[in-house]
Amino acid sequence: MKYVLAGSSGFLGKALARDLVAHGHQVTRLVRREPSQPSEVRWDPARGQVDLRALDDADVLINLAGANIGRPWTPAYRKLIRESRVSTTATLAQAAAQLDRKPVFITQSGIGGYGMDCGDEILTEESELGDGFLADVVRVWEGAADPAREAGCRVIALRTGVVLGRSAPAFQLLSLPFRLGVGGRLGSGKQYFPVLSLTDWLRAVRHCAETDQLSGPVNVTLPNPVTNEAFTKALGKELHRPTLLPIPSFVLTTLLGEFAWELIGSKRALPNALLSTGFTFTHPTAPTALTSALS
Repeated sequence: MKYVLAGSSGFLGKALARDLVAHGHQVTRLVRREPSQPSEVRWDPARGQVDLRALDDADVLINLAGANIGRPWTPAYRKLIRESRVSTTATLAQAAAQLDRKPVFITQSGIGGYGMDCGDEILTEESELGDGFLADVVRVWEGAADPAREAGCRVIALRTGVVLGRSAPAFQLLSLPFRLGVGGRLGSGKQYFPVLSLTDWLRAVRHCAETDQLSGPVNVTLPNPVTNEAFTKALGKELHRPTLLPIPSFVLTTLLGEFAWELIGSKRALPNALLSTGFTFTHPTAPTALTSALS
């Protein structure tokens, strides 16, 4: 199969490109600089420009582009978080709509779309989107794929939790306090913390591309939801570090503002769409996902 990949310079994009090539697929990377190799094609999502000839024979278009959310959300950075996702998705979706042969269209999205704090509520793909900045971003982000959907493409939005990989920026940030010996639960620790291994994220993307029954939002998280307290204990055990210094919620909200709710807000998400189409997880629990990330 031929995949066209936007956002290939990030952690997930690099991993996915390697994984697809290893499985015998052809990968074309969309880049904003001048191409340096035959597998690269220049595009300009800020201007809505991409060469349709590069997409003409594609089986799957995937957009993973987007500014890192793990930084202070100033007004200017909020705009960047939103626009970096919406403009790239819209450009690729509008291009897909013009192709005679309709590819599968996959865009990254986020579990944060369900809201800032959902308590013990079980979140499936049928659940309503919630409140807060990231939920609003997810609405317009996923909505930017509408031109592809309306033109007849099978469209999937990957509502992904925290992907655990040794070099993943989010995982490095989470594990740093433990490596320094000052790790502990965040807030009460009772909040559900949606995570999964890099291996299973890569397998889930290929499963979505190859499974005709799948469309719409797809939760990409552990099938066995874990609380932050349980995750903290498992991470400390894997790193052979103590987990005795909890960080109170008010400290996180003071330091991080609304972004803190991505750490202390509860999101008990289940990957029902994946499971109902026969997907099985290689690492179905937090301890096995962490072992994989640190191996």
